[in-house]
Amino acid sequence: MKQAFNPYLPLDEYIPDGEPHVFGDRVYVYGSHDKENGEAFCMLDYVCYSASIYDLKGWQYEGVIYRARQDPLFEKFPYMFAPDVVRGNDGRYYLYYSMAEIYPNCSYIMSVAVCDTPAGEFEFLGYVKNEDGTLFTEKIIFDPGVINDDGIIRLYFGMRWDFEEQLSYEDAICEQMKMFSRSHEEIEAGDGVMGAFMVELCPDMLTVKGQVKRILPRYFRGTDFEGHEFFEASSMRKVGEKYYFIYSTFNNHELAYATSDYPDRGFKFGGVIVSNGDIGYNGRLPEDKLMRTGNNHGSIELINGKWYVFYHRHTTKTELSRQGCAEEIHFLQNGKIPQVEITSCGLNGGALVGLGTYPSIICCNLTNGKMPQGQCVNQTLPHIICKNGERIISEIGDSTIIGYKYFRFSSLRKIGIKYRGGEAKPKGKLQVLTDLNGDAICELEIASPSEWTISYATLDFPLTVSSAPLFFKYTGEGLFDLIEIIFE
Repeated sequence: MKQAFNPYLPLDEYIPDGEPHVFGDRVYVYGSHDKENGEAFCMLDYVCYSASIYDLKGWQYEGVIYRARQDPLFEKFPYMFAPDVVRGNDGRYYLYYSMAEIYPNCSYIMSVAVCDTPAGEFEFLGYVKNEDGTLFTEKIIFDPGVINDDGIIRLYFGMRWDFEEQLSYEDAICEQMKMFSRSHEEIEAGDGVMGAFMVELCPDMLTVKGQVKRILPRYFRGTDFEGHEFFEASSMRKVGEKYYFIYSTFNNHELAYATSDYPDRGFKFGGVIVSNGDIGYNGRLPEDKLMRTGNNHGSIELINGKWYVFYHRHTTKTELSRQGCAEEIHFLQNGKIPQVEITSCGLNGGALVGLGTYPSIICCNLTNGKMPQGQCVNQTLPHIICKNGERIISEIGDSTIIGYKYFRFSSLRKIGIKYRGGEAKPKGKLQVLTDLNGDAICELEIASPSEWTISYATLDFPLTVSSAPLFFKYTGEGLFDLIEIIFE
């Protein structure tokens, strides 16, 4: 039986910053391209995946659609950051992106490529420019979001650090000069260079038209955005006659949204759509996060009558190997989007079948009760990683909880895991629960085998539930790796 789970692409693929777009009867996901166990953000060329809008369980690899070396800036800035694609009024498809060295050493120039099809081989077109032909560098040009708004092409972009609200005015200017390689005069010009902005584009898809508009406040204290201030990852969607601006907040693990009746002003904070640690979901506090959190970037899309949010999770102990995930979302009558829970079943349209063998790394909860935000390379903690071509959960220690949401069971009698011990030899019990506050349905013995070993536990009764989470909780010594979970 074909199923979909998170991450929804092949488990050796790392496509963060996903921008989903429906063109015709297919949905295409455009994003950055991280390297497995990479040393920097976005080390690989852009590839594209697509699926029929009628079958989100079957994603098709479209191949490499654009190479970093096609950009004239490649020698200095070899990596391409988060892109977006829009269909122009001429029927062609335009890809917008920024080049970078190692974050935050970015070009802050917006590049554009073009193709006749949504997932063909894009060709370099040029750089976004002013009407006089000079490069458009008025603000911090970063993380494009592009929309064809009934024939008007609108480019959204920006980045914001909290210098201006944390430091003195002059210190804030100096920090921006250092970070963005801009002069004192450039930083002070107009109403500043940081923030969320919009500008229209001319029919050539390169030349800016009119003035740049700041769409969110420059200062957030005392506004409805306080606590969820804009950081980066601009994305715009039009839902009916309302504009939804999707962005990554300064909390750096969540995607939030703001709404307005206008594309360039009047935006009010709407709420959080998703957190890659479930922070905020049902009131969950940051210290109780259910996964290690890190930067988040994505957007929403209407696919065959249903809305979904695409976001990314973190693997390894860095923020440099991120994988795309997706969840169905719902709009309330008042236009609000309630925060959605992160799950393992994602685009499956319901719980996964509780039968057979699953990769351990489709877990949506992985915590030892003290998971960090961001990189944690010098800490011992459970994490997802590829070792010798095997994608596993490693460093599972005392108090680790591994969760999967959701499964449906018809007559489950045995649960197994495929695991191995490490140098820190494990010895303990792995409880299996369908409710973290309830009793274990069975226990698995954990020893210290050096090779992959399967451990089974038999249930005293057949487990039959239409939909339930499944948690594995370790109590014991040492550390072990987990590669598969097995249902019989």
